[in-house]
Amino acid sequence: MRTDVPGLPSPHPLIELLPAVYLEHGFLARFLAGLDEVLAPVLLTMDNLPAHLDPRTAPEDFLDWLAGWVAVEPHEDSPPERRRAAVLGAVDRHRTRGTLHGLAEALRLETGGARVELAESGGTVWSPTPGTPFPGGPRPWVTVRVGLPDPGRADRARLEELIAAEIPAHVGFTLELLPGGAG
Repeated sequence: MRTDVPGLPSPHPLIELLPAVYLEHGFLARFLAGLDEVLAPVLLTMDNLPAHLDPRTAPEDFLDWLAGWVAVEPHEDSPPERRRAAVLGAVDRHRTRGTLHGLAEALRLETGGARVELAESGGTVWSPTPGTPFPGGPRPWVTVRVGLPDPGRADRARLEELIAAEIPAHVGFTLELLPGGAG
């Protein structure tokens, strides 16, 4: 959360904006110096607004705010660089959300680059003949295999929560955590 910064100099002191006739008034100079102390964090934030709105350079408290802007909820235990990557790539991931590619990218981001293999049961078909059998299984299903250096240390509940959020609501899934490295 942004707060005051004691002793922060103002980039634009108010006394310098007044005509010269007011510069020798001690009370006015002290009064404006008090306002400068209050306004300095606001002015410096406004001067650096592009850096605050860029996920690569935003302060960590602004990063969480930016995540809300792009509808991303990085896990609170994620390291800052992973949270920055989640916000930075949010628009591209929204475009592929609900697809196998989107699911694989979300899992790679969450696990720090783990090997992800996906197998789906469904498919699509078009036929001019009525009663053509549907491809795949009777229920849409995705099998998710994630290769991790130590599968026992993985947060299985967090990965299942992520998968459920990324796939369409009518599709079921199976998660398999396998030994293996990044890929």
